[in-house]
Amino acid sequence: MCDLSKYYNIIMKKSILSCLALVFTTLGFGQDSISSLEQKLTIDKFTDGTLILPENVVKPPLVIFIQGSGPVNRDGNAPMLKNDGMKKISKDLADNGIASFRYDKRIFKMNKFKIKEEDLTFNDFVFDLSNVIQYFQKENNFSKIIVAGHSEGSLIGILGAQAETVDAFISLAGAGRKIDDIIVWQLFKQSAELSENARISFDEMKTNGSTSNYSPYLESIFRPSVQPYINSWMKYDPAAEISKLDIPVLIINGSNDLQVDVKDAELLKEAKPDAKLVILENMNHVFRKIEGENLDNTKAYNEPARPLHPELIPTMVEFVNSIK
Repeated sequence: MCDLSKYYNIIMKKSILSCLALVFTTLGFGQDSISSLEQKLTIDKFTDGTLILPENVVKPPLVIFIQGSGPVNRDGNAPMLKNDGMKKISKDLADNGIASFRYDKRIFKMNKFKIKEEDLTFNDFVFDLSNVIQYFQKENNFSKIIVAGHSEGSLIGILGAQAETVDAFISLAGAGRKIDDIIVWQLFKQSAELSENARISFDEMKTNGSTSNYSPYLESIFRPSVQPYINSWMKYDPAAEISKLDIPVLIINGSNDLQVDVKDAELLKEAKPDAKLVILENMNHVFRKIEGENLDNTKAYNEPARPLHPELIPTMVEFVNSIK
């Protein structure tokens, strides 16, 4: 029989903590038949992705998706966790006349190019996003370019939208606090002692640039080779950064998200008052509607057949179509 408590711990650890070690008018929602053209693209040596084009639409709007932290691929899947969340969103958008590009992050090329973990920085991901945006700007095949970042990808998207000219930004379950505050909060839900230890370690990193004062249970976050990445991530305050955007912004969060609290979406909205804030009732971190307990929530991380939250695609489509 499956040990469900162990299963829950695997999901929380992989999707929250250990992933840090690697440092339009008529809507066709939920259709099984996809009227779209799919093609694989290589942007540069670090970035491979999938472009989905709606059929019979001349110069559609394009949404560029950035994934969350850790080994999450273009479809929204990680080792032992397959939910196809981002793949489903992309196909549903195509049904509504919206193109999308989703890509694998450079961490999937680290072995090929012999990139050491200690040499990876947060800005590397921002650089890769800038290259993606520039690629599609040069192609000039789209009426609008919208950047959409999920979880950690939200902050990457904010910084990329600052650096490049885009038409709008969408935050999907994006943090409104610095990553050290998020991790301390996440840990507190599991262990007050580990949470306190993490706070001390983060503060030491801010002062000295590194720390050795951490629990062995937090090795995935604080081991020496990953500390440079955490340091480079920790210097950014998502709320302060989103306030710098002078483009339409949509902030989406689910009320049943185990990893990013509704409070974070509210902090982003407070920092960017003209942004549109949508809290989807009972949506979890991988875009599914969850009406049961935490066990049902965590099981959804590995259930690709489970449909997306019914209000997610209409919310995104309405926003994209409203951009002038």
